[in-house]
Amino acid sequence: MNTLSIARRAAVVRTLIDGASIRATARMTRTDKDTVLRILVEVGEFCSIYQHHALRNLPCKVVEADEIWSFVGAKEANKTNDAQGDIWTFTGMCADSKLMISWLVGARNGVTTDAFMRDLASRLSSRVQVSTDSLPWYPAAVERAFGWNGADYATITKKFGGSKDERGRGRYSPSSVVVEVEKVAVMGRPAMDRVSTSYVERSNLTMRMNIRRFTRLTNAFSKKAQNHANAVSLHFMFYNYCRPHMTLTKANGRIKQTPAMACGLTDHVWTVDEILERMDPTRVL
Repeated sequence: MNTLSIARRAAVVRTLIDGASIRATARMTRTDKDTVLRILVEVGEFCSIYQHHALRNLPCKVVEADEIWSFVGAKEANKTNDAQGDIWTFTGMCADSKLMISWLVGARNGVTTDAFMRDLASRLSSRVQVSTDSLPWYPAAVERAFGWNGADYATITKKFGGSKDERGRGRYSPSSVVVEVEKVAVMGRPAMDRVSTSYVERSNLTMRMNIRRFTRLTNAFSKKAQNHANAVSLHFMFYNYCRPHMTLTKANGRIKQTPAMACGLTDHVWTVDEILERMDPTRVL
């Protein structure tokens, strides 16, 4: 059985990370389509397991949470079986280090929200301030995860306006004009000037740009939920460990810094090759 070299596998992973589809990656790297998909599954599963264990006891103080929509197989209105339909990715980010602390792919309901918040809370070392949007399942989920008054929690709701023409541009081009921002303290004593979901919403935009499966109005959507989850885990591994963050780099005297470095999880910027080398069970860490 032929095994691709780390350099060849790294080329495939970098192409996927840059937003290419499975077929485009196969063409650009001259790799069989099924091999590209197998690499995504293997690396994605490793990234999920590695970060599940590594992202623990984090010193974050301010956390933002949000959720982003996509679909598997077909949109909810057009699905033909239970494996298809809308799928959501819940994300929790450290507002200071920009580290993506926790994420969960699933349905947009109370069960998924509760599981996501419990996982998020389990990764933090001390009391935090949490900001979310007004999704109705969040307050109860935050209380169950952190305990009553175990965190400083507030919600933020943005109302958009603009001209009639602008409001009617369609689902994929919402108004860019925010006419009202409502912040509500729910639990503890949150610092209202830090109640925000702006950083995590910007991360959602990065996901749309860099994960081909999230690109709207294309045929590059996921066919299986597990492959969708693997692509998300790979994306966040690269985002946390390999991609220097501009704001962090500026604050670090122009020395490149990743979110994982800012949280003390590593002392250097990783390469894709390093991720693949860590998948080798014979490698001594």
